[in-house]
Amino acid sequence: MGVRQQKIAAHDLEIGMFVSDLDRPWHQTPFPIQGFHVRSQADIQAVVSHCRWVMIDVDEGRASLSAGGAGFGSGSSLRGQGRETLKLPPLNIRQPVRYQTEQPLEKEVKACQRLLADAERALQDTFVTLQSGKTPDTRPAEAVTRKVVASVVRQPNALLWLSRTRQFDDLVYRHALNTAVWALVCGRQLGLKEELLNHLGLGCLLSQVGKTTLPRELLRHEQQLSREDYQQYRSYVSRGVEMLAQSGLPRAVMTVVENHRERHNGSGFPQGIRGDRIPVLAKVAGIAEFFESLVAPREDHSPLTPARAVALLYDMRNIEFQEDLVETFIQAIGVYPTGSLVELSDGQRGVVVSHSPERRLWPRVMVMQDAEHKPLKSSRILDLARINEGRDASQVLKVLACLPSGTRGLDPSAYDLTGGESRWSLGRLIGR
Repeated sequence: MGVRQQKIAAHDLEIGMFVSDLDRPWHQTPFPIQGFHVRSQADIQAVVSHCRWVMIDVDEGRASLSAGGAGFGSGSSLRGQGRETLKLPPLNIRQPVRYQTEQPLEKEVKACQRLLADAERALQDTFVTLQSGKTPDTRPAEAVTRKVVASVVRQPNALLWLSRTRQFDDLVYRHALNTAVWALVCGRQLGLKEELLNHLGLGCLLSQVGKTTLPRELLRHEQQLSREDYQQYRSYVSRGVEMLAQSGLPRAVMTVVENHRERHNGSGFPQGIRGDRIPVLAKVAGIAEFFESLVAPREDHSPLTPARAVALLYDMRNIEFQEDLVETFIQAIGVYPTGSLVELSDGQRGVVVSHSPERRLWPRVMVMQDAEHKPLKSSRILDLARINEGRDASQVLKVLACLPSGTRGLDPSAYDLTGGESRWSLGRLIGR
């Protein structure tokens, strides 16, 4: 079904409508994403205070708030739980740290090329030991977590880039590692101290250990589970807690493992706790784990584009996730997160390599195809914020669309981010 746009006065907005465009550039407003559902009178007042008119997507707005319209399988945490909202005061982070980016992206990527492989190996050793019923030596996982945290602190986009372009040996390890990176980028934005970031990262890495006791077939199709299979799937959290009970891990790490599937409005599991009863680190881990489940390619379903996942997450504020945490997460990862495949308004295609909080709709893009979608022998980096500085609105080069994962001819791993030289055009031709 197509979507029809309609121009209306801002004060004529109604709850349930989908705002798709404004009468001014999005970056001149406080709205963290481009396109959002109106869910309250406060949303309407916020729009009215900045705009005289807006464009709405009529069909999308009409169907947007149904619980089943999110595009998930039956295993979603939305299953049968409704859309109850819960509003709390903003999170209070004691003495937040204001991190500065200390390393250029290309240099940090080069410095931690092996880090994710080391993390996967440490995670695999830990999981195998736990599966055998023995108490694992968690020191290797703790050591690699500290290195991951240090990298994210120096440059938050480097590990996001590597985790989105690297092929992992195992689905569970990929999910755990990517969740940890998303969570740490968010934790950095919150201003968590490095000790807390270490606890958060290790908790995310170990949060999936209970899945190693479940049937592989069930894990391969966890987005499309029957009611009976979903009940078995939910047990992975308590299984993981039991497996780690004698490991001597810090309590803060264990709270992440125990509570990363709890939800703000009480619709999560295993205990169904809500609001302030969910520890802050577990809240961060929960939103990161959920986002990774949306954008990760799987056998049984096509992932959402990162931009669509961001929009969906924004629509869930004060429902499954606390509002200010959702906004912090989006500020941290950007409207077009690192690793997003995009098409620009002039037809060129590429992948987002980083973004600017001040210009969240104008990321840095590594272009891999020209305007006719023909592959380039060497990539080039376009900084849209710099390119568009001072340009008339009619001349702005912008992201036209976020493309699906696996779009033909767009393989970021085939190019060297640090040099832009295409590996398919050189290494493969000479037989390396």
